Amino acid sequence: MKAKVRFAPSPTGHLHVGGLRTALFNYLYAKKVDGKIVLRIEDTDQSRKVENAVENLISTFEALNISFDEGPTQGGGCGPYFQSERLSIYNEHIKLLLDSGDAYPCFCPAEKLEETRKKQSDAKHTIKYDRHCLRLDAAEARKRIEKEPHVIRMKVPSEEEVVFYDVVRERVAIRCEELDDQVLIKSDGFPTYHFANVVDDHLMGITHVLRGEEWLSSTPKHVLLYQFFNWKQPKFIHLPLLLNPDKSKLSKRQGDVAVEDYLNKGYLPETLINFVALLGWHPKNEQELFSLSELEKEFSVKRINKSGAVFDIEKLKWMNSQYLKNLPIETIMNYAAPVFKSEGLETTDVRKFNAVVENARKRADTIHEMIEHSIPFYTELQYSDEDKNLLQNESSQKVLTYFSEKLSGLSKWTEAEIKSLVNETGETTGVKGKDLYAPLRLALFGTAHGPDIPLLINILDVDTAVNRIKLHI
Repeated sequence: MKAKVRFAPSPTGHLHVGGLRTALFNYLYAKKVDGKIVLRIEDTDQSRKVENAVENLISTFEALNISFDEGPTQGGGCGPYFQSERLSIYNEHIKLLLDSGDAYPCFCPAEKLEETRKKQSDAKHTIKYDRHCLRLDAAEARKRIEKEPHVIRMKVPSEEEVVFYDVVRERVAIRCEELDDQVLIKSDGFPTYHFANVVDDHLMGITHVLRGEEWLSSTPKHVLLYQFFNWKQPKFIHLPLLLNPDKSKLSKRQGDVAVEDYLNKGYLPETLINFVALLGWHPKNEQELFSLSELEKEFSVKRINKSGAVFDIEKLKWMNSQYLKNLPIETIMNYAAPVFKSEGLETTDVRKFNAVVENARKRADTIHEMIEHSIPFYTELQYSDEDKNLLQNESSQKVLTYFSEKLSGLSKWTEAEIKSLVNETGETTGVKGKDLYAPLRLALFGTAHGPDIPLLINILDVDTAVNRIKLHI
C-alpha cells in the first residue's frame, strides 16, 4: 500500500509559515516515498471562514511550485474535499458511536458548563466535562435529542491508558482520566476537528499524519476514535514548535506572517521553500541551500528534530541573498520585472534591464532592495549641497572635464577600456584615490559609493554617461 498524506488547513485566512511548514513536510515525504498528498479543506467552523481564503491558499502553493495529487481543484476518488460537503458522512459515523455507547448527547447549556469549569478551576482540579448527561436515561435522551439543542460527546474510557507511537516522540502514553469527553458534533450539526479529521483520514486512506506539535495532546482522543471504530490508525509524526529567537512561540505578530506577504516583500519562492524546510528538519551533512527537487530526494522523517525550531529573519535574508546571486539571471529578471514596473522603472530595454538586475542582485537581500540599487539608472539624480560642492571643486572639475571629453570620443568600447580611461584620467590630472572616483560616481550615479565606474557606464551607455557628467561641468 502506497503512503498517503494530507494537508488539511482551515480557510480562516492566508497561509502562514507554520502551515507552509506542515504542507511542505507532507509534500516532501510523499515525494520521497513515491506516495500521494491530498489537500483537504477543513471548513467546519463556519463562523471563522474567510471569503476567497481557499483560492488564495491554492494560488500561494502554485507560486511555491507545491502541487497536490487530490483536492478541490484536482478531484480524486475520495472527495468531496471540503468537510462542509461531507456532513452526511459524519452523521452516518456518529450514529455508529451512539449505537455502540462510545458517544452520547449532551444538553448542558453554556452557562452550566462555564459554572462547572469555574468550580473545577477554583478547586485546582482538571478542567473537564462532569458527565452530567451521561447519566441520563437512554429513552429520555432519545426524546430530547429530537427537540433540544445538543452536542455529541465521545465517552472516554474511565480506567485505561492510551498508548501510541509517534515517529518523532516515540512512545507516548496518556491516562484516560486526564482526557475530557471531547465534543464530536457541535450544536450546529457540524463536526469538530477531532471527529472529522479521524473519519476523513480513514476514508481517504491516509497512512501518515504529519502535523504540528500542538496537536500532540489531542492525539490520544483521536487514537480512541480509531479504537471505537476498530480502524487501523495512521502513523503519527508531530513536528516541533516554531519559535522566535527569544524562544517564545512564533506568533503572527512576530515571524509567523502570511507566506504571501513574504513573497510580496521580495523573498523568492525558492528561498521560502529552502528556509522553511530547515525549520525542524536537518540534512545529513552541512549543506544549507537546497532546491525543491534536492529536498524531495534528501528529506527523511528520521531527521525531524524534537526541539523547537527558531525562525531567524536574518537567516532568511541571508538565504534570499544567496538565491538572488546564484539563480539564473533570467529567473531573477522574471521575478523582478513586475516589481520594477510597479515602481515605474522601464524593463523593455532588455540589455539595460539585464545589466541593472545583474548589478542589483549582488547587493540586495530581497527583490525590493534591488529597486533601491536600480532607481539611479532610471531617474534624474538628486544632490545634497555637500555633493554639489564636491562636484564643483577644482580637482573634481579636472576629472569630470577630461574624462567626459575622452569618453565622448569613444565609438566602440569595453569595460576594460573604460577602466583604462579612468586610470588615464587620474594620471593626466594628477588626481588619485577617492578624489578621482567620488566625483565620477556622483555624476553618474548620484552617490560617491557604489558600482565600479566601467559597470555604471556599461549600464547607462556612453551617451547617457557623458550627458550626466556634463551637467556638472
